Amino acid sequence: MEATVVRTGTEGKTWGGGSKSPLKASYGKMMMWYFITSDALTFSAFLAAYGFSRYKFIDSWPIADEVFNHFPFMHGTDAPMYYVALMTFILIFSSVTMVLAVDAGHQMKKSKVALYMFLTIIGGAIFLGSQAWEWKNFIKGEYGAVETNGGQIIQFVDAEGERVALEKVAKVLPGDRVEHESKNGLWYVTDDSALPTYSIDEVKEGFKESNYLVRTQMLDENGAKTILSREESLAMINDNAARVVEGANLTRNEYGPPLFADFFFFITGFHGFHVFTGVLINIIIFFNVIIGTYEKRKSYEMVEKVGLYWHFVDLVWVFVFTFFYLV
Repeated sequence: MEATVVRTGTEGKTWGGGSKSPLKASYGKMMMWYFITSDALTFSAFLAAYGFSRYKFIDSWPIADEVFNHFPFMHGTDAPMYYVALMTFILIFSSVTMVLAVDAGHQMKKSKVALYMFLTIIGGAIFLGSQAWEWKNFIKGEYGAVETNGGQIIQFVDAEGERVALEKVAKVLPGDRVEHESKNGLWYVTDDSALPTYSIDEVKEGFKESNYLVRTQMLDENGAKTILSREESLAMINDNAARVVEGANLTRNEYGPPLFADFFFFITGFHGFHVFTGVLINIIIFFNVIIGTYEKRKSYEMVEKVGLYWHFVDLVWVFVFTFFYLV
């Protein structure tokens, strides 16, 4: 018995096995919904893994307000979460312009569709640029820290508990420092071998002559990072300080457990890849609108389908923003 094949809708969508489209949706829309559902499960798994890891290291997890406190052209200004909030607003606003583009498509208003698609593309591009800028600051770091022999991150603070950068702690010592390279017989070194700004000996020597204190990643009874006394700080630096850490990478970071940086790079990078893909697709659809492709089809359903994807990307960012920055 042969299956019945029926073409439905203005764009000639093909369905088999019946005369009605499921849920009154075209084939393209259904496939987009299937993709969104599977992708949502993927992001859910990543965020669940992040949540479990954070729970495991809850006493030493970085404080988001201290990590993401930069703002463009305001170096040295403590602006916790301001720029991330601005990024979020821009991305959500791009969803609004996408809604307007879809609505204009329903009304067959080509010029308005093109305008709102263009604004959506601009919003996505600004978000991507902002995310790249945030990655740069995260990788570079701001204050620097010291890693102990046990792999714990310790930071420096003044008497008021404010973070102090390594440049204020370290004392430059005479002598040349040599970077580990394969040509000098250290080819087997698997650790990151790039020279930090200061050596651990310079940090130790400078700390002895200062009045600064050490702050560990462990939380006290008030939920704040534990600050050691001057005597405890000296003992910690002299006995346990192993290496200087500046910024973040996939093996260690100045903010806390390496898993924090691993998840940050992977999840925000994965979402950024989705935004980048969405911007590229939007550009293609935008040019199709300009040349009148959908006017000839008498349907702007393609704009609606890419709009579903864009709204999904925006919604995922709300969860990423909540998990990484707010909770």
